[in-house]
Amino acid sequence: MGRIIGIDFGRRRCGVAVTDPLRIVATALQTVDTAGLPAFVAGYCAREQVDFIVAGLPRDLRGNESESMRFIRPAIARLRKALPAMEIVMWDERFTSAIAHRSMIDSGMSRTQRRDKSLADRMAAVLILNSYLESRQYSSRE
Repeated sequence: MGRIIGIDFGRRRCGVAVTDPLRIVATALQTVDTAGLPAFVAGYCAREQVDFIVAGLPRDLRGNESESMRFIRPAIARLRKALPAMEIVMWDERFTSAIAHRSMIDSGMSRTQRRDKSLADRMAAVLILNSYLESRQYSSRE
């Protein structure tokens, strides 16, 4: 069984998370420039067994795709071109950035630490991937 990569797409940066080989928990991996994401993921997949990618799908409160999909679609297309055999699953990422920021406050991080946007991006990627993992656990129990 291979790992799963989780990605929180942004205009300039993407947070990247990965599961352990048993797919029990997701942990933050790195924050990568959006332009360099395909090369980073391809390099990681060359070193580690990765079965698929879970990418955050931004939605508004009504469940419609958000405006940010206009820059996420081309980024996903570049990722698909770099890894044509890799499955990419889109997963609802509503509120992950807000939850990540709230988690930073709740954990006692200073205001200076919370200004590190790359940390919030990595945390959002972990939230997206953990949400996906939790949904798979419950659906497999039915």
